Amino acid sequence: MKTVLAPQPPAADLAEIETDPTLRVVEEGLPAAAPRRSWLKRHSKGVSIAFALAVTTALVVGLYGKRHEMAGALDSASWGVLALACAAQVAWLLTRSEAWHTCVDAAGAECGRRPLFRAAAIGNIGSIFTPSFGLAVRIAELRRTAPDKSPCAGTLVAAEMPIVVVEIALAAICSFTLIAPLGIPWWVPVLALAGGAGVVAGLSRLAHRKRHGFWNGLAVLRGLRHRNTIIGLTVLAVGLQVLRNWLILRGVGVDISVFDAMALLIATAALGLLPIGPGLGMTTTVLILGSNGVAATAAAGALLTATGVVGAFVFAAWALADRRFGHRWELPGVDLRRPRRIPNYAGGR
Repeated sequence: MKTVLAPQPPAADLAEIETDPTLRVVEEGLPAAAPRRSWLKRHSKGVSIAFALAVTTALVVGLYGKRHEMAGALDSASWGVLALACAAQVAWLLTRSEAWHTCVDAAGAECGRRPLFRAAAIGNIGSIFTPSFGLAVRIAELRRTAPDKSPCAGTLVAAEMPIVVVEIALAAICSFTLIAPLGIPWWVPVLALAGGAGVVAGLSRLAHRKRHGFWNGLAVLRGLRHRNTIIGLTVLAVGLQVLRNWLILRGVGVDISVFDAMALLIATAALGLLPIGPGLGMTTTVLILGSNGVAATAAAGALLTATGVVGAFVFAAWALADRRFGHRWELPGVDLRRPRRIPNYAGGR
């Protein structure tokens, strides 16, 4: 009995499938009939914008009476401290991009480091609004610039999961720093630590059991070397963010410890799941460290947002320059991509 292969769609149809997410889902064999979306999902953008505006308005109204104190706190931060904070942000972006490169490379990407870093730089501009929007921009940019040498969109989404899981584990380990600022019971960090360990173990087991399609994005968790690389890069990235928080808060005169800066980072990551937008920095610092002075902590939050935006635009400026002039900087005959492994046909591997 002959096996009849399904005919491949024409090139024009393939291009349409690649650009249309609905057609791509159908082409990959997933159910074509999606359930009807709720009103909230159909108007998610409008709801996100309205929520962000409401939070920002409430923040402005609440801090209006302390505007002079806040202005004084902003003036107290030296240019040297702000420059160091911007440098720490750029270093964090580079470290986070290298971690993403490790995950995508393990999933089978052949595009090399520079196209992926350029996509990460453009996506970080979108992360100013929400992390999920930044991820979508990053994946769309990489698929646009290297469609034949990068994995499919689903695999790229899954490739972000190992980094997020390691960040969750680190947040669970350091969640005891939230006991004093938020007054939470001691057993809450213990439960968070147990939950984080369970997520890491479950995802690692899932990576070994499922190796195709969407799950190929978890390939970085299958080898000890790549797994240790991701852990090391994520720890370095978290340390850079803690350092930036500590520099800014100390710069405006708030007396905090490294643990307070760590608690601020954990709270920022948690509240970042909400569509708060650019007001996230001020909202989180006032919520976590407001007892040290609302005006000073709000000023620190504003400076954290500002230095983050500056760092993102510096990274994006490099990406645009590399896209425009990068071919002039390459050495003739030198391939800067990851070297391919050449088999030894003389009997070795």
